[in-house]
Amino acid sequence: MGKYIFKRFILMLVTVLIIATLTFFLMNLLPGSPLNEERSTNETVQQNLEAHFNLDEPLIVQYVLYLKSIATLDFGPSIKQPTETVNSLLNRGFPISAELGIWTILVALVSGITLGVVAALKHNGIIDYLAMTLAVLGISIPNFVLATMLIQELAVNRNLFPAATWSSPAHMVLPILALATGPMAIIARLTRSSMLETLTQDYIKTARAKGLSPFKVVVKHALKNALMPVVTILGTLMAGILTGTFVIEKIFAIPGMGKYFVEGINQRDYPVIMGTTVFYSAFLVFMLFLVDIAYGLLDPRIKLHDEGGG
Repeated sequence: MGKYIFKRFILMLVTVLIIATLTFFLMNLLPGSPLNEERSTNETVQQNLEAHFNLDEPLIVQYVLYLKSIATLDFGPSIKQPTETVNSLLNRGFPISAELGIWTILVALVSGITLGVVAALKHNGIIDYLAMTLAVLGISIPNFVLATMLIQELAVNRNLFPAATWSSPAHMVLPILALATGPMAIIARLTRSSMLETLTQDYIKTARAKGLSPFKVVVKHALKNALMPVVTILGTLMAGILTGTFVIEKIFAIPGMGKYFVEGINQRDYPVIMGTTVFYSAFLVFMLFLVDIAYGLLDPRIKLHDEGGG
């Protein structure tokens, strides 16, 4: 298991390095300079600004300085917000985005697994059909479309929840629903199909023959194996949720990372764009790393395959 974790850790570092490199060179391929709007008739001021942000250095030197900033976790100052650093923006926005993402994942997992298990136990019944219809709708409707529908119906028409900012539990409901519905639907469909297959296995029939209650059969024996496919796609779902927060935060005026990322793109604030991209990517890759470890712990075949295949 230690060898398996070490390999995944090295792969994680290489992935972050590749993402950071691509982000840097793609930013520098864009025409013009992030200081175009600050161009002044005073050439000295322009040169001082370029020197302050290391834009007067050769590209390879800028790249090395960029990698150094990543290694030291110091992404430097914002170009468009001189009083702010990228780190201060990350410190202010990430806790909000993380809270939104964690609640979304929890809601999606609990509701999706519950819906999938109930649908499997009531296979070909009305509950099964209703659950899968909801799942299809959840997959089909993009989260930004669902967000506008929720705002119109639950915030504007019925005034049940506030539609913007992130200052109370009531403000969390609509953005979490908008983000969690799609992943919940995927988890529900996957759990249902996996549970249906698991319930036909011989060890489940043996457990039932021993007189165990249906609750114990499902929760203690069937659920663990039925959730293996869910664990497999959990990393992909987290990626979708994290990237989806960019749009949802903008729609609901949530002061999280998505707000600063979108503003950085609109303002061509290179340090903010590169800093948030690398930070988000590193966080996501680390989450995938944890999912890989969890999958290896849950399924011994992963460790055996890793040991046998080198």
